[in-house]
Amino acid sequence: MKTKLVIFGITGDLGHRKLLPAISRIIRTGDFNQLEVIGVSRHEADIKQLLESSLGNVDDIIDKFSIFTMDLSVVDEYTRLKDQLALEADEQMIAYLSVPPLSATQIVDLMGQVGLNSSNVKIMYEKPFGMDYESAVELIERTARYFSDDQVYRIDHYLAKEMAQNIVAFRGGNAFFSHIWNGSVIEKIEVLALEQIGIEGRAHFYEQTGALRDLVQGHLMQLLSLTLMHIPEDFEWSKLPDMRLAALEQIDIASPELAIRGQYSSYRDEVSNPTSATETFVSLQLRSRAPEWEGVPLTLTTGKGLGQKTTEIKVYLRKTHEAQSNCIKFKIQPDEGVEMEFFVKKPGYDREFERQQLKFSYPEDMDLPDAYEQVIVDAIKSRKSLFTGSKEVLRSWEILRPVQEEWQTSDDNLRIYPVGAQPEDIIGDNII
Repeated sequence: MKTKLVIFGITGDLGHRKLLPAISRIIRTGDFNQLEVIGVSRHEADIKQLLESSLGNVDDIIDKFSIFTMDLSVVDEYTRLKDQLALEADEQMIAYLSVPPLSATQIVDLMGQVGLNSSNVKIMYEKPFGMDYESAVELIERTARYFSDDQVYRIDHYLAKEMAQNIVAFRGGNAFFSHIWNGSVIEKIEVLALEQIGIEGRAHFYEQTGALRDLVQGHLMQLLSLTLMHIPEDFEWSKLPDMRLAALEQIDIASPELAIRGQYSSYRDEVSNPTSATETFVSLQLRSRAPEWEGVPLTLTTGKGLGQKTTEIKVYLRKTHEAQSNCIKFKIQPDEGVEMEFFVKKPGYDREFERQQLKFSYPEDMDLPDAYEQVIVDAIKSRKSLFTGSKEVLRSWEILRPVQEEWQTSDDNLRIYPVGAQPEDIIGDNII
């Protein structure tokens, strides 16, 4: 099917760093010759210059791209866009909304008002999906006025990473993992997304968002649901959103008493706000009511300005004595793979043990699809397993709502930490 991919916000940072490189790789596979890309911009732009600034030489793919200039706030402009697209019944349009949430809502409204919402039109939303539970409900309801849920693709690009998908494969396809995957064997689970960088000039965005909204509500809750969900013997990828939702519905509402927030020491200077209480670090503990996970601590931790960069899931097995190794790591980024700690005999004449790693990783020369490539290809092919459903979005906000409300009314427990700190130094002995 011929696809017209319309990117609102193509000249922005996400378009430059992620979308244009991903789309160019998709086109250069030769498998999507019927893909046409229309970048929407408020201002006149030279498409070749725009592409070359991100991709270098584009002579081989330039014919697949064009620019459409319009005022995103004027309804008549969407009629003009509709006429320009001239979408046929055997074609599809995908509107990729690489814009802030308020702009995305306006675009969806105006598309619907001019009838640019037929069954062959799809919407791709970037996170965050709302700023809290109430705004997420409003966003979902406003979208539903013109678009069915089948037409809406909410992107959580962590779900599209190869290793995130491999959590399902490793758990469901290997007897070793499937036999041990319950609270009688597993002691605790930690999901971490740690960054060394700070906010990198995104002061306005981060002051409005913070780490709880930016990473915990979406990425970390989704990774946790992949870790906890039940995988049936007759697993189908199309059922994955329902399985994630079932796992989220079993998680208790978060307690502010089991949540820690921090802010790296130079943050207030970077955002020019000496009283800012916006968190750049979050660690919170959750519990699941599912019988197989009863009593197992589930910890989500994320932060900026830390001493290491990693996104991983740590699964700790129950020990029979303290000297045993017990950690399985699903490494999402960097160096995607799985690691298990083992004690082995140290080579030599003496009977000494040493700790080693049993690892799975892809060969260094293997070109893994970027997450943005994956979500665009899946949207083209109408595959929704790696996209977040509306009920998942609302449940995640519902779980975190008490913590969010507490932090909005008080900054008494904000911990200032030095750049380069380790998570355990910020957390201390309070939880985890």
